Amino acid sequence: MGCKVETLTDRYDLTVPGSGDQSLDEYLVTRWTGRDGRSADGYKSLTEWFNKRLLKALYADADRETLGVHLDREYELVTGEDDVERDELAAALAADGLDIERIERELISWSTMRHHLKGCLDAEKDTGEAATDWESNTVEVARQRTEEKAQSVLSSLASKARLADAESAEVDVQVKLGCPDCSVRVPFDEAVDRGYVCEQHVSAEGEEKTVESWKNTLLAVVTPYGVAEAVQGLLLEEPFLVEALVLPAL
Repeated sequence: MGCKVETLTDRYDLTVPGSGDQSLDEYLVTRWTGRDGRSADGYKSLTEWFNKRLLKALYADADRETLGVHLDREYELVTGEDDVERDELAAALAADGLDIERIERELISWSTMRHHLKGCLDAEKDTGEAATDWESNTVEVARQRTEEKAQSVLSSLASKARLADAESAEVDVQVKLGCPDCSVRVPFDEAVDRGYVCEQHVSAEGEEKTVESWKNTLLAVVTPYGVAEAVQGLLLEEPFLVEALVLPAL
C-alpha cells in the first residue's frame, strides 16, 4: 500500500502545473532539493502546495471556484482556527456537496510530505554541511529512537488489548521549535534550513543563536491518551522533548 501522498495523487489524478512531462513526484523532489536552480523549498511549503493542489481538484469535481486568491483564502479557513468563518465556509461547501471535515481529513501533514520524499522516494537534500552537521544528526537519531520505542509500546498495548488497532497505527515523531515571542512553531529541520524559527521576530542577535538556544521551546504532545501514559517514561530519557503524534495507518 502506498503512502498518503501516493494514494491522493492517484485518487484525484493530481498533476504538475504546466504542460511538461515531469511527474508530480519529480516536481516535489526538484522543488525540495532546488535542483532547478531555485531556492530549495521546505516541507511546510511543499505540504501547502500539495494540499492546495488537492483542494483545487476537489473543488473542480464539485464545479466550485478554483481561482488562486479564492482558493488560498478558503484553504486558510479549512486549516485555521477561526470557528465563525470556518462554519460559514462549511455551509457554503455543503451547498456544493462538499464536506469540510472530509476535506480536512484528506489534507496531508508536513511529516507525511517528509516521509514521502525521504522514505518513499529516497530523495536526498545536499545541505552542504551534511558531513559535519552533528546537531541535526543528533536530533534525528533521538527522533528515530523515540519512534522505535513508541512502536514497541504500541505492540505491548496491542498484546494487552489496551489500545484497539495499536499494531496498525503509524508512529510519527515530530521535533518542532517554538518562537519565544509568539505562537509560531516550525519543524526543527525546516528552521535549521532557513536559519531562523520565526521570520517576524528574527533579529541580528537572533540570527546568531544556535539550535541549543531553542531547546527549552521544544514541545511535547503525545496522542492518543493511552499511548501518552505508556510513552511518558521513555520520553523523559531523552535530552530534549519531542512532539510525538500517533496517527492511524492509511
